[in-house]
Amino acid sequence: MQSLIDHARTFHQRLSGDRERTAVPGEGVSPQAMFITCSDAHVIPSLITGARPGELVELRTAGNVIPPYRIGRLTAEAATIEYAVNILGVEDVIVCGHTRCGAVQGRVRSWTLRSAPTTRWWLLQTHRWREWPGCGDEDPGRSHLVAQLDKLRRYPRVARRLASGRLRLHGWFYQVDTGEVSNYRPDTGSFTPL
Repeated sequence: MQSLIDHARTFHQRLSGDRERTAVPGEGVSPQAMFITCSDAHVIPSLITGARPGELVELRTAGNVIPPYRIGRLTAEAATIEYAVNILGVEDVIVCGHTRCGAVQGRVRSWTLRSAPTTRWWLLQTHRWREWPGCGDEDPGRSHLVAQLDKLRRYPRVARRLASGRLRLHGWFYQVDTGEVSNYRPDTGSFTPL
């Protein structure tokens, strides 16, 4: 913890020394994209994309889970998606899964989450991704990612913006060990290098 505190204490000095790269935009933030990913500490959206402050709206959840859209069901995830799409007007939404995801493994082997009952319930209640046709890969994280994209397409505002061509969805899969990122291709049901 001390290294994190030390870094936070001196952050302002590094920030002032590299104004071009770390400049925070003024009023009227207009992010390039929304990045929905797992809360796993190995997945760092700004490192993967090279985004600077103000360029990404980030949503991080255990297992990059997007809950099904239901009128009257309030979730932080739905509120964040709504804000990014409706208010900020992002034109691209990236849902990024990753290898060795503990939440996905916990969903596959429910016994692994016995000591995390809230997480287990969340994963069991928010989707039935195992019913989704497999992507021809042994890593269940890929099928899980495809299921999250499907749920996101069912959010009314997302669906309208997709239909009008004002929004694009991207399914990325990050290899934690190598740093490689692949892209889901709905036309073929496969993942190809980004």
